[in-house]
Amino acid sequence: MGSISFRNVDKVFGPATGGVKALDDINLEIADKEFVAIVGPSGCGKTTCLRMVAGFEPATSGVVSVNGRAVTEPGPDRAVVFQQFALFPWKTVRQNIDLGLRNKNLPIGERNDLIASALKLMSLESHADAFPHQLSGGMQQRVAIARAYVLDPVVLLMDEPFGALDAQTRVVMQEELVRLARRNPRTVLFITHAVEEAVYLADRVAIMTRRPGRIKEVLDIRAIREAEGWDSHARIEDVMDLESFVHLRTHIWKSLREEKDFQHV
Repeated sequence: MGSISFRNVDKVFGPATGGVKALDDINLEIADKEFVAIVGPSGCGKTTCLRMVAGFEPATSGVVSVNGRAVTEPGPDRAVVFQQFALFPWKTVRQNIDLGLRNKNLPIGERNDLIASALKLMSLESHADAFPHQLSGGMQQRVAIARAYVLDPVVLLMDEPFGALDAQTRVVMQEELVRLARRNPRTVLFITHAVEEAVYLADRVAIMTRRPGRIKEVLDIRAIREAEGWDSHARIEDVMDLESFVHLRTHIWKSLREEKDFQHV
């Protein structure tokens, strides 16, 4: 099980008096194996939310929990995929995927089986012995995702994982992640600035206000996606042309535009 809960969560950076309040009374429940994307203006606290679930950042007040247990530190039940691939350049694809497994002290045979499954999952079998510099950006991010999946986490935390990719590669990776999320679901908290990406990937999209960030609205995408058969379309551009997709994208853009502080642009 991989449920995530934010209950009355505040975050202040710096002293309690005179510090910067990043988050204000965040309340959000994410069910087991649900894919939730968070969008919001720059600086609204999206990544701070993810870092608190990861155990990298404590809440100032309120409780962040995973499976009903308050998060106080990083743990093997959660894996993080960052925008930067964070691969070790002197290690091969296989060796990069193996890093987390080594820390679990698993027998070499079991590790090899898990690595083989992760390589197949991300279509990396033919690149297992390549080094990161020999791979495209999309391939490198596949390795980072495989490294997260091989640990079998109940919660996958993705902080703008496709933000450093070119537009065409980003689309391919979005389609790959949809395939992966439907076939091998995990509880996913996905941070993005891209509205289309959030609508295409997520079961629900949480919209945040400008700082101090609050949850302004949560949209149920999954019900619409399943009712209209989005997943039957092979290509992302076909889904983006659907009236329901356009309506959701426009709704989110209008909501975000209301939060834009043009005095600080």
